[in-house]
Amino acid sequence: MGLVLSDVGADQILNAYFNDSWPVSKNLKIRLFTNDYTPVDTSILSNFTEAAGGGYAAKNLTNGSWTVFAANDPSDAVYPKQTWTFTGPLTGSATIYGYYIEDNAGNSGVYIWGERLGASFKPANNTDQLGVIPKFELSKGVPT
Repeated sequence: MGLVLSDVGADQILNAYFNDSWPVSKNLKIRLFTNDYTPVDTSILSNFTEAAGGGYAAKNLTNGSWTVFAANDPSDAVYPKQTWTFTGPLTGSATIYGYYIEDNAGNSGVYIWGERLGASFKPANNTDQLGVIPKFELSKGVPT
């Protein structure tokens, strides 16, 4: 079972889950996907086809690097820009449609969230780059 908090507000939940010491090893992995799919709340990892080839590798998002902008309503949580530099085309000249975040700690294999890019991206040449800034709004909804 994961962390369960009373309704203490979105900022505190984010800090407990991503930035504080619960659990110490909590890390997330950001992956790019190549199937023409739009992530939804009920998505699971098998909905995504991860990019392959062209020098691609998933990246770790570690504790303590999230910035919460509490002045916004609802608050925004932002992680520093992640940039992939490709060595050439992906396997099968695939197109990148977005990214998804996976739990990379003891519960490896748990989908956290995903997002489509504003425009698809197809790396073709050595040094082609794609940058993503993981950002989401924190809900202040009523717990169920």
